[in-house]
Amino acid sequence: MFDTVGALNRAPGWLRRLAYRAAAGRGVLGHAADAVRFRFSENEVPSLPQPSDVPVRFVIGPANSAGQGYQWARAIEHHLPGTAAVAMREIGSDRFHTEVDLKVPVAVYQRSASWHTDAEAYLARQTHVMWESGLPLLGRRYGSDVAREMRLLADQGVSGALLFHGTDIRPPARHAAESRWSPFRDPMGRVRALEETSARNAALVATAGAPVFVSTPDLLHWLPDATWLPVVVDPAHWRRAPANARTTGPPVVVHAPSSPWLKGTDRIEPMLRRLEEEGVIEYRQIVGIPHAAMPDFYADADIVLDQFVLGIYGVAACEAMASGRLVMSHVEDFTRATVRERTGLELPVFEVTIESLEVELRRAVAEPEAFNDLRMEGPAFVEAVHDGRRSAAAIAPFLELSA
Repeated sequence: MFDTVGALNRAPGWLRRLAYRAAAGRGVLGHAADAVRFRFSENEVPSLPQPSDVPVRFVIGPANSAGQGYQWARAIEHHLPGTAAVAMREIGSDRFHTEVDLKVPVAVYQRSASWHTDAEAYLARQTHVMWESGLPLLGRRYGSDVAREMRLLADQGVSGALLFHGTDIRPPARHAAESRWSPFRDPMGRVRALEETSARNAALVATAGAPVFVSTPDLLHWLPDATWLPVVVDPAHWRRAPANARTTGPPVVVHAPSSPWLKGTDRIEPMLRRLEEEGVIEYRQIVGIPHAAMPDFYADADIVLDQFVLGIYGVAACEAMASGRLVMSHVEDFTRATVRERTGLELPVFEVTIESLEVELRRAVAEPEAFNDLRMEGPAFVEAVHDGRRSAAAIAPFLELSA
């Protein structure tokens, strides 16, 4: 199979720039490519939500990464009276089928003039709008220019903010220089693309003059003036089974790599397969499972392995903690210290690295009772930090409300 990304990585700079312009729908080539890629019929254009007359009307989009736009919208409505919140996602490929208020087919999002007109009018009736990951809410309408969208809506009295989730703002070269386990040390095409994306979004942050939010505390290392908007997980939804040690058979060890190269899957899986062959563990890799089915998979697990190369924790770790499972992962000291300073709590994720994982897994199998306290701390931590209350409090000043 032809490696398009790899070929572009080796191509001259002028050819890469031309390809990126075409991919962004710019220039004659870009317009022609869009006409082929983004075909739609008017009956695919979705209806917009009914306008609300509450004092604060909020829209977030268009990424809904890990379903968090939807979760923040619900947290706002639940904890901040006088608000209505809508999460939007442009729908291309969505393996996890996360919940969202407004789904827009990607071709409609990019090219439908009728949808652009109606969506812009709808956004202009809001009081506050948040752009995720430096992505436009109106597709190609203004050349995918988020800053222009923000200015146009600001001129109509709409307050704007930016939010970032991770690889959209984390600079790969700096991460590789600072982190031993960084996945960005190999200068492959996707790393170069992420470098360009993070640089472009950093420039947007510098020039937009808008409040900036980040979904995970590690990103405060790169954006120290941003506000941490904690991810939201419903504790009750994940509490399906008691976190008791298994009495028959080897412990079940689960790993759910939404993006294997950003989780370090290939660097731990050979060892996990070997432990399974030895009968030490039963290893299950969870891929392609709808998000709604994940609680049942975690309920049948004893240990959940999150990620081993980025040094962070996010939605997947929170869901596993809420399930009362032992979570093993590599979380950098900066993130742990930030959580401690901001919440007064220790992050109940057992620290392991690629090198130490096997030893600690064997110990967890041999001495499960040594990890009981950590298991029990997980659900309480998620309820205290990630049930939506802190998220609503974090966003309240932007919405000009008191939490």
